[in-house]
Amino acid sequence: MSIENIKNRFPVFKNNSNLVFFDTAASALKVDSMIEAVNNCYSFEYANIHRGIYDLSAKLSKKYEDSRLKVSDFIKSPSEKNIIFTKSATEGINLVATCMKSNFLKKDDEVIISHLEHHANIIPWHLVQNQIGIKIIPVNINKEGEIDYDDLKDKINSKTKLIALTHMSNVTGSITDIEIINKLRKQFKIPLLIDGCQFIPHKPIDIKQYDPDFYVFSAHKLYGPSGLGILYMKDKWFEIFPPYQGGGSMIEDVNILNSTYASGFEKFEAGTPPIAEVIGLSSAIDFVLETNLEKIFSHEMALHNYALEKLKIINHIKFLGESRNKGAIISFNIEGIHYNDLSLLLDKKNIAVRSGHHCAQPLMKYYKIDGTARMSFGVYNTKDDVDYFIKSLNEVMKILKNV
Repeated sequence: MSIENIKNRFPVFKNNSNLVFFDTAASALKVDSMIEAVNNCYSFEYANIHRGIYDLSAKLSKKYEDSRLKVSDFIKSPSEKNIIFTKSATEGINLVATCMKSNFLKKDDEVIISHLEHHANIIPWHLVQNQIGIKIIPVNINKEGEIDYDDLKDKINSKTKLIALTHMSNVTGSITDIEIINKLRKQFKIPLLIDGCQFIPHKPIDIKQYDPDFYVFSAHKLYGPSGLGILYMKDKWFEIFPPYQGGGSMIEDVNILNSTYASGFEKFEAGTPPIAEVIGLSSAIDFVLETNLEKIFSHEMALHNYALEKLKIINHIKFLGESRNKGAIISFNIEGIHYNDLSLLLDKKNIAVRSGHHCAQPLMKYYKIDGTARMSFGVYNTKDDVDYFIKSLNEVMKILKNV
């Protein structure tokens, strides 16, 4: 199916055919094949996995672990054994932060983050800072809304124990140059965590090429189900890190007074896993691979550039970040109009855009604003969507300027 006709694959449009959805950066709409895979799992295949020797459990256990392999292949991981399933990307980062606090970081060690980060890659490090006294070192951004690599170079030193950066900003859309990061961290052999949530639904990734210690992303932004995150982790950390949570599945042997723990990914997957969600993610990956990620990105950026061209004509509009290397996200404000009012009235015209600080308050404070309106594009958006948005935006502006 061509991208031009792909809206037919998203059931939400069948019941709401006039919906214009520009909030994919928050969560992507759900493709029919993914919904069907989850429904089939619960309707015809469901049993608890891994410990059942009966046929239903054995078959679903294999399907679940085949999905882990598919995730591994999708990101070009060295092995499926490097893939940990969590309840969200946020939990994946918290897992790394909590385990690093236990067995790696100490007082006055430095963790570098940037002003572009989502709160999920800021607050876990605040917690570690409060608990053991590490120092958080923020990297500045330039006027285009990109990481200032010269500033990063100046801030790296022998005390730097981790660099934790977004792969793509959920506000400016700017894409981090991992190759530059790798060159800068090489001297001190600094571990790297990449938050890939915004990047992974749009472009192919190659873990072997990027060579991070940790890479996190979420299923729900990849046209998959909510309630599932993925953490890629290099082999050495499986030995260094203690268990993150205790319970079933992550044990080797349990006595009443002590226990020993599983090795590998099982060590970090306590409790009954998100079985149907993992099956759904596998189907969502099939969808983006069949559609072709390069074609998806090209389609989204063509719409982004078309919309940006139309928006630039509007008087008193200001954009947040205009990076040359970016994804299909546009954050903007219009002088004299509050972003929430704009979003509210656009909703009356069945247009969904996000407004607020986008879980990036440090970035808003860096720019000395409270928030923005944000358009973010997905595979299902069309040129007609953009035309209707621009027409409606001009109508809404007239209303708000006359209030």
